[in-house]
Amino acid sequence: MKLLTEWLQNNTGVPGVLYDKLLTSLACILIIWFIRRMILKGVWRRTENSRTRYQWRKTSDYVAFTIAVLLLGRVWLEGFQTVATFLGLASAGLAIAMKDPLVNVAGWLFIVWRRPFDVGDRIQIGVHAGDVIDLRVFQFTLMEIGNWVKADQSTGRIIHIPNGKVFVDSQTNYTKGWFDYIWNEIPVLVTFESDWRKAKQILQAIAASHSDHLIPLAEQKLKESSREFVILTPNLNPEVFTSVEASGILLTMRHLCEPRNRRDSSQKIWEAILDEFAGHQDIDFAYPTQRYYNHDLEGKNTLQQ
Repeated sequence: MKLLTEWLQNNTGVPGVLYDKLLTSLACILIIWFIRRMILKGVWRRTENSRTRYQWRKTSDYVAFTIAVLLLGRVWLEGFQTVATFLGLASAGLAIAMKDPLVNVAGWLFIVWRRPFDVGDRIQIGVHAGDVIDLRVFQFTLMEIGNWVKADQSTGRIIHIPNGKVFVDSQTNYTKGWFDYIWNEIPVLVTFESDWRKAKQILQAIAASHSDHLIPLAEQKLKESSREFVILTPNLNPEVFTSVEASGILLTMRHLCEPRNRRDSSQKIWEAILDEFAGHQDIDFAYPTQRYYNHDLEGKNTLQQ
């Protein structure tokens, strides 16, 4: 090393101390890179789980970057011989020059510490909703759902959101928290002339057949969550509610489903409804129509008399 720096100094005129620092820095970077690569190679051999691999890759990135900054700081900045001094002065300078990036770093620390969401979770933050596919120091990335696509299906767009948004925008987590399920509602409108009681029984049976298997799992999750949250136990059984609309009688099905299966669940239920209603002549779907009413012919007998 010494012979090399002397040769470079004699041939370029640049002080040998600078070459010493350059070579030392290069050696530090190569050693850190090699160690990280060997660790990841071992992880890749032991598991094929994409989430585990992602976490190891991200963690090793952060650790390697931190170690590299500390080592290079000690090499290049004389007088910064303690980590506390170096970090203190560096933080002061960054706070003045880089306000927004620091807010994003603080947001990243909040996400890592409090874990309001993680990679793989389905969330909504502000007006944006999607599946978290990446989490970095300055931003996290969503695979967008909703927008012009109905029933929480993916749009195919990727949204990059600054981490600092966690301090100013409300967040909703579909797949993590005290409950792993959502309630889905399907409105079914039948005509006034239909046998709505029979229709309601049919819808109740269909809702039960598609969601009863989730009830024991949901009850278990509620018991676990009650240790941390004060939860008023909801009714987990499927229900059908009755109301009257301008065009007919509205029967609203309410049932449990998994967040990512809402559209598929709704499709299966609608297909079952169509098949069942097709076999009953006294049940018809309602839709907006115009009707002329003759009270003398159609009015109640007591009023006609």
